[in-house]
Amino acid sequence: MPSSVIKYFSYDVAAKVLKIIFVTNMIYLYKNVPEKMYKMLKASGSKGRYFNRYIKDKFEFQKLEEDK
Repeated sequence: MPSSVIKYFSYDVAAKVLKIIFVTNMIYLYKNVPEKMYKMLKASGSKGRYFNRYIKDKFEFQKLEEDK
């Protein structure tokens, strides 16, 4: 199901980094995210709700430049 908040996300298993591009084109890298959490996000019916409940404000992050 498409998310109204998250445009795209990917996960780097080796680095444990979750990359999220929001519909606003803001890009965030969330660090030390367990692979299980990525898989749960992927399987979630509501990506935005899962993100808000289990990832947002729970992991250190780095904000990158906007995706043009």
